[in-house]
Amino acid sequence: MLVLIEAAVLARAQAAGPNQVILTGVVAMFRALADPTRARILYALANGPMCVRDLAILVGVTESAISHQMRYLREQHLVRPQRRGNVIAYALDDHHMAALFREAEYHVDHVRQGIADHPYI
Repeated sequence: MLVLIEAAVLARAQAAGPNQVILTGVVAMFRALADPTRARILYALANGPMCVRDLAILVGVTESAISHQMRYLREQHLVRPQRRGNVIAYALDDHHMAALFREAEYHVDHVRQGIADHPYI
């Protein structure tokens, strides 16, 4: 059995942690980002809506592969379809994904360059 060392630190961490529903959603979102093809798609969509064919050309996979990934990303509420006449384009579901990518880029750049982290206020 583990013996508690710092009760106040443990209590603070427990109070600050997300509930199980939020934690499950966060893990699912990071799982979606863990695939390079899906990450490329989401990066592209951060610049605006794109159709499946253009995404396939950009990412270098088949339209079928893009459609398969888009279904998964829709299920995760990361993208949404937009009809443009007889063409379906996809867009990021909201601005959070672009912000998450920026933060990830800052982190990677800080680690790569050995730059000290900046505090969040």
